[in-house]
Amino acid sequence: MAGKFIITLLVVAVLAAALQCSVAQRTHVVGDSLGWTIPPGGAVAYTTWAASQTFTVGDVLLFNFTTGSHDVAQVSRTSFDGCNSASPISLVRNGPANVTLNTTGEHYYICTFSGHCNAGMKLAINVSAAPSTSPPPQSPVPAPSPSSTTPKTYVVGDSLGWTVPPGGSIAYRTWAAGKTFMVGDILVFNFTTGADDVAVVTSKAAYDSCNTSATGTTINTGPARITLTTAGEHFYICTIPRHCSLGQKLAINVTGTAATPSPTPAPTRPPSGPASAPAPSSTGATPPSSSSTPPPSGSPSTSPSGSTTPSPSGSTTPSPSGSPGGVSAPPPPNSAPSFAVAALPFTFLSIALAFLY
Repeated sequence: MAGKFIITLLVVAVLAAALQCSVAQRTHVVGDSLGWTIPPGGAVAYTTWAASQTFTVGDVLLFNFTTGSHDVAQVSRTSFDGCNSASPISLVRNGPANVTLNTTGEHYYICTFSGHCNAGMKLAINVSAAPSTSPPPQSPVPAPSPSSTTPKTYVVGDSLGWTVPPGGSIAYRTWAAGKTFMVGDILVFNFTTGADDVAVVTSKAAYDSCNTSATGTTINTGPARITLTTAGEHFYICTIPRHCSLGQKLAINVTGTAATPSPTPAPTRPPSGPASAPAPSSTGATPPSSSSTPPPSGSPSTSPSGSTTPSPSGSTTPSPSGSPGGVSAPPPPNSAPSFAVAALPFTFLSIALAFLY
């Protein structure tokens, strides 16, 4: 019996350790859909991608590339800046390559094929320590106010950046399709100064025909930040020859306002004047009058002098909430911490015991 119990404990411990490792470890696909290749817009593509990630010890970098066309080498900061592949820390020639992040600090990766690093095929990341496995203390988190929305910043094309897209204009149409743009939001166009630019097009016809003479503001220095100040359709192109016709163009629709809170409806008040009468309570009790005790039923009798005859009972039944004419809403329920993670070892223990006994 004791031997079976010890085996059960070992099974539970192994399963818990495996579960912890699977939760803690994350895999980052370098460049996402772009993969590990010479980026069309230069090194800014991988700089932008890395800025949106959080890397910790134990995570895995997945470099997607074709064997024989590229490779991935970890190098020092000096070799990274100078694209020097003479003495790499490590080198993987077969793709796709999985690189596990074992230490904290800055990590640098390049492709050692001639000219690839100088063309932008290089990645720099910062790795932080693994988070503590102990659960953080539970504390109530205030719910965001539904009356206002914080303006958002959108990086056009994400890791692709603002460049001539390999697949044509469908790349930017696909990027914009799943997003909601509002007045106050910001568009960031990541491009290399001198290689691209971004221009606001004044009409849809000029956008469709890539007419670079019908443009408004043109920004030649990258990255460019454009704040959406008006609702409606907005059109952007690159004015470098043939770039727009090759797909470097973006059309979006802007709605609403991101930073303006929605108006709060004013409370409804009953009309004033001698002809108005208070509405009956939902509990059946007659609301008190400001000048007399409410009558038990029917219309109040009035004396010749104009005063109201007091009610025989002389009392008013209070509403259950303690306030006249209504019942207060129940208090909001308290949030309780989730015990799903803590219950996993007991679930594994139950399964193990079921098989053993």
